[in-house]
Amino acid sequence: MTYEQIAEMMEEMGLPFAYHHYAEGESPEPPFLLFLSPGENPFSADNVAYFSCKQLDIELYTDKKLPELEEQVEAVLAQHEIYYTKTELFIDSEELYEVLYEMDA
Repeated sequence: MTYEQIAEMMEEMGLPFAYHHYAEGESPEPPFLLFLSPGENPFSADNVAYFSCKQLDIELYTDKKLPELEEQVEAVLAQHEIYYTKTELFIDSEELYEVLYEMDA
């Protein structure tokens, strides 16, 4: 997926979003999303790169557990036929929950 296609998909999730981070002081009130591409997974053989798949992380930040919002994000990913893994943590210093969706796009 291109950056533009990913941004369009993020729009469908119906929450404020940014690539990687918000500038200092510009972060919206939760809930909000971040997305980033932390690397690539190339497929190669015989010293030839045949295909490269970008890693895509989508991070959902909330100030309380909101399963219905997670379902909203997951419904958009399902609509785009994207397989993902999901993890969750609480960031004490920010007092925010982070639900992380990791996938190849």
